[in-house]
Order: sequence, then C-alpha cells, then structure tokens
Amino acid sequence: MIIKEIAKQVIDNLPNEVTMDDIMHALYIRTKFDRGEREIREGKSISHEEVRRTLQKWLK
Repeated sequence: MIIKEIAKQVIDNLPNEVTMDDIMHALYIRTKFDRGEREIREGKSISHEEVRRTLQKWLK
C-alpha cells in the first residue's frame, strides 16, 4: 500500500469530530508502529530480557 493510501485509511478510521492535532497524532502513531514492525522483521529489535538488564544497570 502506498503512503498516501495509508494516510487516507488512517484518517477515514477516525471519528468525524477530530482536530488537526488528532489527525497528526494518529498518523504519527501509525508511522512509529510501522517502523517498529519493520525493525522487528529486520532483526533490529532488542529482547525484553536485554532491556531489563540495561534498565537494572541504569537504576543502580
């Protein structure tokens, strides 16, 4: 699906009474979600256990 179609789909799924900020936020969230899924498929994600270990180091 091309980007313009995705944007239209996101906007069409919002309620009729939305602000421009609501639309921009919905598009932003969709973009971040898609990027995260792509990074997971490409093996660029960090496991939950790795995050937990790193967080424990930061909290000391």
